[in-house]
Amino acid sequence: MSQNELYVSLDIGSSSVKVLIGEMNDDTLHVIGVGNVKSNGIRKGAIVDIDATVQSIKKAVDQAERMIGMSIRDVVLGIPANQVLLQQVKGVVAVNSENREITDDDLDRVINSAQVMSIPPERELVNLVPKQFIVDHLDEIKDPRGMIGIRLEMDGLMVTTSKTILHNILRCVERAGLEVREIYLQPLAAGYFALSDDEKNHGTAFIDIGGGSTTIAVFEEGHMTKTAVIPVGGDHITKDLSIVLKTTTEQAEKIKHQFGHAFYDDASDDELFEVPVIGVDTKEQYSQRYISEIIGVRLEELFELILDEFYRMGIQDIPGGVVLTGGSSKLEGIAPLARHILQTRVRLYTPDYIGVREPQYATSTGLIRYAHAQDEFFGKDSGQALEPIPVAAASASKKPKTQSKNQQDREGVMDKAKKFFDKFFE
Repeated sequence: MSQNELYVSLDIGSSSVKVLIGEMNDDTLHVIGVGNVKSNGIRKGAIVDIDATVQSIKKAVDQAERMIGMSIRDVVLGIPANQVLLQQVKGVVAVNSENREITDDDLDRVINSAQVMSIPPERELVNLVPKQFIVDHLDEIKDPRGMIGIRLEMDGLMVTTSKTILHNILRCVERAGLEVREIYLQPLAAGYFALSDDEKNHGTAFIDIGGGSTTIAVFEEGHMTKTAVIPVGGDHITKDLSIVLKTTTEQAEKIKHQFGHAFYDDASDDELFEVPVIGVDTKEQYSQRYISEIIGVRLEELFELILDEFYRMGIQDIPGGVVLTGGSSKLEGIAPLARHILQTRVRLYTPDYIGVREPQYATSTGLIRYAHAQDEFFGKDSGQALEPIPVAAASASKKPKTQSKNQQDREGVMDKAKKFFDKFFE
């Protein structure tokens, strides 16, 4: 197993922190390590307690490390879409070489030229995504290298986020003893591989229903064009069940997963299950149809909020329909309820990889595949090094490390677009 093919993704969510170790082989992902722990210190996708978040990250990393017996050093980090802004940008340069052949240097310069614009001091650049390259007015080029031309242009999408949100996340990762190898917007990385080419081209809404929030990402003409976050998720359903059934939050979460149903018309009214009541020794009996009414009301509210968000975005039609993912999309009956409210085609996306065949891993797997695709495109050495030392020793000695000189020499185009990382890890 070549260490250059290994990637580690870090997905810090409101309900859980997930660490995934994967090996990329000919564009195929093989998951070899998984860490998944309940997250503390995160609310609605934002960090509210750094110490608690750091402990959650360490526990997830420890789980993944123990599965492979190796120490994790650096990670591909996913950033939530909270307070994210998408801006269309354009870069233009003259081709440098004497024979007018477009090279890596020209690609580097045209991407950097697209960043020559004023970014407010409270915001930071996260990603610069090329949408198309134009060589002497010939457009829709995906990779111009090797072509002959005089003028090279690039149309791209600049992703910026709140400096406060980014700074807090980076601080947590640093204090957990990890380095950030790359940062990508979560719905961008996940949606790029969860959707088919036709769905991305026709216009599709990729909706990730997490624990504390729901993220919407709209893809059109092959690229993400809009994103938004709704502060409602699966944790709200759990809280509703806990209040109505007068039981603990932990018990309500179990009931939601074991007996929950989102669509009232299809729920069963025959089988009953017992629920312990807080403060007394007795148990109450309920049917699936009874709790489906509680779950359905909350999900109907969520889908109505999604429709409101579509209206705010100016979206009147979604030819490609809606793709649902995220931990809460596992609820039985959620697809027919979504079809009923959204009045469009709805399908569920679940990653098809051994060990992570759960919708909650859509972002984690997407981050690894997206990082690998970027490395392939920009010609960077793929993957990262994992240290083959005992995990116990690694835990005692792990501390933030700086890049080696060779790694710095191989720094790719997208790394240069994120020079701001340095000040967080000085």
